[in-house]
Amino acid sequence: MAGAKPDLSLLEGAVAAEVLNAMRVASAALTGLRVRHTLVGGLAVGAYGYPRATKDVDFLVGKEAFEHHEGGLVTMKPGVPIQVAGVAVDFLSIGADEGYLEAALSEQVADAPALVYLKLKSPRSKDRTDIIEMVKAGLDVESVRAYLASNKPAFTPRFDEIVRAARAEEEE
Repeated sequence: MAGAKPDLSLLEGAVAAEVLNAMRVASAALTGLRVRHTLVGGLAVGAYGYPRATKDVDFLVGKEAFEHHEGGLVTMKPGVPIQVAGVAVDFLSIGADEGYLEAALSEQVADAPALVYLKLKSPRSKDRTDIIEMVKAGLDVESVRAYLASNKPAFTPRFDEIVRAARAEEEE
């Protein structure tokens, strides 16, 4: 996986056809609306060599996916899909202090360092497992460490702990 580009064909047979269809339909709709987006979540992890079943589609989207109203109310832009044929489509937005994620929006699938960062933000054990499996699949650990050091140094110790856990599993 080191330096590898994500390969969505790895998802075939591991992920339900309706989820893959929802990914394609939602991406096409976002493109039609001129909403910058990149695939993240379980599908993106699968494209990096650890395909696993998932029931939804996750995208990181640009600010143009949202409309801002008086009083601080934020809504989705009309036409942004939240479901395709019963499959949920979820969106992550870029926080005010996460400008470095903007670069990820230029790719069909988030680059590995940005994807790991998003997984590290999550409190779910499933996301920790995803990172462990990405490391075991050949994740370029040094590029992720450099990305974190530049953008979110506080996450580096957590990442290093996960890398150690992955290496320990490989030795078992």
